Amino acid sequence: RRAMVGVNKEGTGTRAFAGAAYEAAGKTGTAQVFSLKGAQYKEGGTKKELRDHALFIAFAPADKPKIALAVIVENGGFGAQSAAPIARMVIDYYLLGKLPKGAATEDVAAVEADE
Repeated sequence: RRAMVGVNKEGTGTRAFAGAAYEAAGKTGTAQVFSLKGAQYKEGGTKKELRDHALFIAFAPADKPKIALAVIVENGGFGAQSAAPIARMVIDYYLLGKLPKGAATEDVAAVEADE
């Protein structure tokens, strides 16, 4: 539990959970989509469908959990990059009834253009 709280206080989840009104525990992760065979991973130079999956698990409040979740963003890169911010939005909405300050709303045009 302490280690997972640490992830969001001084680890990979710090940016996503900065300023949270509660203490959350979490763990970022990445799932490799294809074998690099010794090569270096470069997200920008990799086809979108071959990019790593972003993972994040969390529960909050850390001392008496009311919510636990797992977020998987297919081809989303690193867990801290795309999955942790989604977890923060879900937890804020569940515990506080609102999205975090500065949370991005979905840009429908960008999503459609990406597909």
